[in-house]
Amino acid sequence: MEGNRIEDCEATNKALYKFYAAVMIVIFILALPLNASVLHLFIFKLKFWKSNSNNIFLFNLVLADILLLFCLPIKAYNFINGERRSDNGAVCKAMLFMLFLNRGASIAFLTVTSIHRYFNVVHPGRKNLLRALKKSPQISILIWLLLLPLTIPTMLKTFECCNSHKSEIQHNDSSHEGDDTLTAECIVVEVVFFTQILIPFIILVYCTVRIVNRLRKKTVGDRTKLKRAVFLVTAVMVVFSFCFLPCTIARMVLLIVRVQELPLIYQDKAAVAFDGLMVLSYMDCLLDPLVYCFCSTKFKALYLSNYCPSTGGHTASDHPRNTNTII
Repeated sequence: MEGNRIEDCEATNKALYKFYAAVMIVIFILALPLNASVLHLFIFKLKFWKSNSNNIFLFNLVLADILLLFCLPIKAYNFINGERRSDNGAVCKAMLFMLFLNRGASIAFLTVTSIHRYFNVVHPGRKNLLRALKKSPQISILIWLLLLPLTIPTMLKTFECCNSHKSEIQHNDSSHEGDDTLTAECIVVEVVFFTQILIPFIILVYCTVRIVNRLRKKTVGDRTKLKRAVFLVTAVMVVFSFCFLPCTIARMVLLIVRVQELPLIYQDKAAVAFDGLMVLSYMDCLLDPLVYCFCSTKFKALYLSNYCPSTGGHTASDHPRNTNTII
């Protein structure tokens, strides 16, 4: 019976999945007004399209987070009903597409933001690279366009299916050619999943180390700019490490358990852990605003003055010349 539940993607620990659902509902309730207010600030106060490159990258990061928010209620509904995913094929594939697109966009724009700050403070003399990074609208469009072909493979086969791909091949033994196709699809999806996280992580570590070293060697000049850069890349590293690395490790463990064809009970435990850490990764839509604040204290002041005036922050009208160049 347990094997059938795993095979049908029915949660074996329904109480735990209801807890996962409750966490997602809390994330949704907190993140929706937070991201809506940030979106309002970027559009109506900062006028991001007129401002510097970082504002445009961060605006796209907000869009990625809002894309995730659309998925959370559906995902929570499935978990409450004891299902790891929707039993409707079209809904399942659409959800996977949007979740992977959100993940890819969040990682990409967090990485580009750090790279932009890295070149500004470590290689300010490289005018050609800085000039290229200033073409942020074109870079943003290119990122979204590149993410589409990378995300589409997730719709080829149900990525979050609970039983192992080895078992799927065994259940689909009517054609050996079909087995090879399924194996190829699994490999493509797994390669996309891991490279989408590991390569940006290496880039982020490099940018962080170089900026910190630059700050240590800087004895004169604008140390404030360097400190802001350190705060930014550190915030990005915290968000990345907390949200994306745990689910990557869990996915690796899940693959090892499945490839080794361990008993179903171990496969189920690995799948439950993976689902839980995927829920943890959804917290990036709550943590990303930390990145906006660490980009500049002026952003924090503008946000507080517009949405929390009781804190005593300056009003937006006090900074008429700064709203387009805050970050």
